[in-house]
Amino acid sequence: MTRRIVAVTAGLSEPSSTRLLADRLTEAVDRHVTAHGEAATIEVVELRPLAKLIAEQMLTRFPSGELTAAIEKVLSADALVVVTPVFSGSYSGLFKSFFDNLDVGALDGKPVLVAATGGSSRHSLMLDHAMRPLFSYLHASVVPTGVMAATDDFGTTGLDRRVDRAAAELVAALLGAAAGASAGRSGFLPAEGEQREAGFTDRFDEVPDFTELLRRASS
Repeated sequence: MTRRIVAVTAGLSEPSSTRLLADRLTEAVDRHVTAHGEAATIEVVELRPLAKLIAEQMLTRFPSGELTAAIEKVLSADALVVVTPVFSGSYSGLFKSFFDNLDVGALDGKPVLVAATGGSSRHSLMLDHAMRPLFSYLHASVVPTGVMAATDDFGTTGLDRRVDRAAAELVAALLGAAAGASAGRSGFLPAEGEQREAGFTDRFDEVPDFTELLRRASS
C-alpha cells in the first residue's frame, strides 16, 4: 500500500529554512515507511504562493480552485508534516489562516508531525503552547516529538536525531505499529518477568499495614 504524506510549509522567503526543514522531515518519514516494507508518496503544499488566495477566502468565504486543491490534498493525506516559521512566539498568520479554512474535526485521527523554524531555540515552547492546541482542535493525532530548528541547529547531529525520532513516531502512528507501544515503555515499570530477572523490588511491598500504623499511633 502506498501512503500519502503531505507537508504544509509556511515559509515566506526563497530559499526558505522552513521548506528545508519540511524536506528533511519528509525524507526521514519516507525512509521509515520504506523500512516497514511500505511505499510513500510525498507532496508539499507551499502556502507562500497561496497567500493572496487565502486572504481572499477569509473575506469572501469562497476558496479559489487552487486553494481548494491544496485543502483537498491536506484532507486526503494519510499523514501530515506541518512546518511554520515562528513570529512573536507563535505560528505565522499565513499558517493559521490556511488551517482556519478547515472545519472542526476535519483532521479527525490523522497523524500530524508539528515543526517550526526560528532564530532561537527559545521558541521551542510554541510547539506545545500553540501548534498542539491548534491541531487538537482539529481532532488530529499529534505525535509526541515536535521539531524546532533554530538557525544554528542546521547541520548539527542534535537536529538530525530529533528529525529521525519525530519521523519514526509519525510512521508508527500511520502504520499502527505495535512496536510503538513497547518502545515507549522505558518510562514505566519493567514487565513482571523482567522485574524478577533484574531483581526488581516493588517498594509498595514495604508499606506497613494501615491497621498497624493506627495501633502504633495510639500506643
